[in-house]
Parts: sequence; C-alpha cells; structure tokens
Amino acid sequence: MARTKASITDLAQQLGISVSTVSRALSNHPSISDATKQRVWKLAKELHYQPNHLAAGLRKGRSKLLGVIVPHIDGHFFTLVVKGIETVATKAGFNVLICQSNEDVAHERQNIETLLGAQVEGILVSLSRTTRDFRHFEKVQRQQIPLVFFDRVLDGLDVSAVVLDDRAGGYQSTKHLIQQGYRRIAHFGGPQHLNIYKDRRQGYLDALREHDLPVEEDLIHIGNMKMEDGAAGIAHLLSLPNPPDAVFSASDFAAVGALQALKQRGLRVPQDMALAGFSNETFTSLTEPMLTTIDQRCEQMGQAAVRLFLEILAEPSGDFSPRRVVLRPDLLVRDSSQAV
Repeated sequence: MARTKASITDLAQQLGISVSTVSRALSNHPSISDATKQRVWKLAKELHYQPNHLAAGLRKGRSKLLGVIVPHIDGHFFTLVVKGIETVATKAGFNVLICQSNEDVAHERQNIETLLGAQVEGILVSLSRTTRDFRHFEKVQRQQIPLVFFDRVLDGLDVSAVVLDDRAGGYQSTKHLIQQGYRRIAHFGGPQHLNIYKDRRQGYLDALREHDLPVEEDLIHIGNMKMEDGAAGIAHLLSLPNPPDAVFSASDFAAVGALQALKQRGLRVPQDMALAGFSNETFTSLTEPMLTTIDQRCEQMGQAAVRLFLEILAEPSGDFSPRRVVLRPDLLVRDSSQAV
C-alpha cells in the first residue's frame, strides 16, 4: 500500500491538541511549552510529516517562487542562462520553476498559465521563435506580477529586459571577416520579428556599409537557425554564379550545418569559404576547424534578469518604469574565419 502523507490535522488528532497548537509547536513558537514541542516533533518524525512551505508562504502573501520560460534547454546558451538565474534567485530566497516553450507560442501560452497557477512572484521569459504578439503576457501585467524578458524580445515592446548588444555582435563578426580579407560575405539570419536576429543582421549591414561593400540580397538567407537551415543556405549560396567567400551566421547551429554541408561537397573552411557563428555553443570548440563565434555572457544575462526582477519587486508603489540592461558581446576568433 502507498503511504499517505501525514497532515498537520493528523498530528493534532493523535496528540489530542488543536491544529493551531501543533502549527505553533512546529514553528518553535515561544508560547508553546518545551514538553508539547517535543511531543509534536517526535510524532512528526515518526509519521514523516513534511510541512507545506508553499501553502504557508501563500498565507503570508509570498510564494518565493520565480517562473522562467525558455525556448529550449538543449544547448549551451539557455543552460548557462538558467544557471545564472538560479544562482542569484537562490541567494535571494527564491525557488525557480523552469518551463520550456519548445519554440511554440501555444506551448508558451500554456507555460504562462502554469506559472500563474503556481502563484509565482515573477516571470522571466525568452520568447519562442513563433511568438509574434504580446497578448498572452498582458494577463501577467494585469496581475501586477513582475515580468522581465531576456535575450529574445518582440521588436518595439517597451518592457523590462536584459539583452545582448546583438547589433554590435553582428558588426564585430562581419568586420573581423572583412579584416581577414573577405569581400563577398553572406549572412544567415533568423526570424526578423525577433530582436536578436534583426539586430545581428543590422550589425552585418553596418559593417558592410562602413567598408564600402555592396549589400547583395542574394547573399542573405533567412531561416529558423537550425543545422538544416545552414545546410540549405550553403546549397543556395553555391548555386549562385558568384558564390561568397565567407558567411556570418546569426546562430552557431546554422553555422555548424553550413560547415558540414561544405565538407560534404569537398570544400575547405576557411580556404574556400570562411565561417563565423553566434552564441559560443559548446560544440564550436570541438568542430574541425573550430568555429569563430560570439560569446553572449550567458550566466551574466541570467543573473542580471533576476536582479532586475528583484528591483521591480522592491518598488513600493508597483509603478516601475521599464528598464533595459544591455550586455556587451565578445568576439572569439578561431580557425574557421582566419585567412590562410
């Protein structure tokens, strides 16, 4: 038989005292005698009683729960962001509930309902690739629950967020390729309604224009930033009468897909085509050649998101003006982009 969980009422009934007396004894209240406390603690141990801290917290108006929604946790980036979130949240006395949208806006809406049902005190979210409007987050705002976005934000939203300077990252990567002597530089971009991909593309364009290089639409391939998108992008580029000599990809996944596609065709990286990615995924230092990429300060992003949430929570009036924290990217130059 499955053991049923003992409740505070069970303790009170067996001891012949009130529920309130048991509750005060368990919390070591000074109004309860030591003898009664010993009796309560002894029986609680025998019955494997576990206090419901969530219920107790809710009675006080605090759940000490922080909800987090990420598109996925199967890569390096979001795993380290979550690590940063948990580090700061735990120090502040919060437990973290993590949900994955799996890049699906319908699943993201369900995540919101789940976290609201758990009565979280705040929600940190990085949008799914398919999210195109803000409506399902309005319920969070109506309930005056602090809401902080990180990494991915819908373009034009005036919300609290922690983001990387993705435009600077795109610029740094493209400028590096130009400095290596490459002149026909292609770009693999993601959905342009998301800030990260729009800004990385803009950084790419900034660098080309600064160095008086033409912007050729045939060299810009927009996809979903998966490995297969990188492979499809290479197929498209190699079909052109004048293929590029380098690619800046807004995702490491698309970059490694491009690397595999080039190798399958017998082409060398960087001798025949240079590659640069974005995000510093773990596999970028394991490929042959190792991939040049942009480090996004993952843990720092997660830590900053929690600190911003705590600032909002501490605002006595509840009237907190949206703030945006912008982190600087780091270019990590490796063999895939260095001219031979």
